[in-house]
Amino acid sequence: MTHFALAIGSCTKNKDDKIIECYYPDPITNPSDQLIKALSVVIDIADHNGDYLVPAEKLHEISDAFDSADQAMSAAFANTAMDSEQPIVLTIIHTDQPSTSIPEAFLKLHLLSHRMVKPHDVNLDGIFGLLHNIAWTNLGPIDLPELQEWQIANRLRGQTLQVFSVDKFPKMVDYVVPSGVRIADTSRVRLGAYLGEGTTIMHEGFVNFNAGTEGTSMVEGRITAGVMVSKGSDVGGGASIMGTLSGGGKVVISVGENCLLGANAGVGISLGDRCIVEAGLYITAGTKVTVLDESRKAIETVKAKELSGKSDMLFIRNSQSGAVECLTNKTAVELNSILHSHN
Repeated sequence: MTHFALAIGSCTKNKDDKIIECYYPDPITNPSDQLIKALSVVIDIADHNGDYLVPAEKLHEISDAFDSADQAMSAAFANTAMDSEQPIVLTIIHTDQPSTSIPEAFLKLHLLSHRMVKPHDVNLDGIFGLLHNIAWTNLGPIDLPELQEWQIANRLRGQTLQVFSVDKFPKMVDYVVPSGVRIADTSRVRLGAYLGEGTTIMHEGFVNFNAGTEGTSMVEGRITAGVMVSKGSDVGGGASIMGTLSGGGKVVISVGENCLLGANAGVGISLGDRCIVEAGLYITAGTKVTVLDESRKAIETVKAKELSGKSDMLFIRNSQSGAVECLTNKTAVELNSILHSHN
């Protein structure tokens, strides 16, 4: 039998004894039947997706089950979990269906940020409605209805509770730090973002969940949920790529290899490889674009969606008429190797 994913980690509960978030140090994709069977000896595992609270006295048996299936369990986690003040949870996803629990949803977000699955390769339907709105603080996640009580208690002890954000998604680096990336402002990358090796996120760059970069990229703009930027492409300062979370759009926007979105530019169509969008130019699917030949003579005027996904396009605005024009661009964008070095 094929199983989608499995992980053991810690979780946080609210006062109603409900799990509000989970942390999995070493998730596993495609766990073997042998591992599932070994774990079933310790815990009663159902044949459907589920999460199981693990009693401290069973942690050694859980660790042995991983060893018996030749599957490594995080040594750092295994050695310290016995003394955990947080509940320990085992989450098993047999089939990749819409999540029905917080542990399952957080496992899928971990898989994305660990680069174990890519955006759109995992079912995240309904995740927004499932997750809690949480205060992410210097003392950990706090369910929002309980925040004031925590604030008062800390003030009366002469301490200040710092609230970094109020959101359904935490920042990625509190859970996963992928290798080979630089993130200038960690609050601007959500858990569930996929950052390829060699990616740099500058201070104003933003990457949502179920979105990200394939490899070497400089991101100074916004990569919205659902959007994937291929290696060698840059998203300039203030630039934006239209996602699929709002407006009812179902078209998945992507940016090909060696593309450049100029400062404050934006696209609501996909770009193929080696495309450039002039600074300040926002192209939506309905934008009228005049296609030019090599002599800059107008060939035709089309809606931008008809050019979606095509390569070697240079989008500019005519400085005299204001018309949006498209030229063939056969020069790949060469990235600055020093800027992109993460050594």
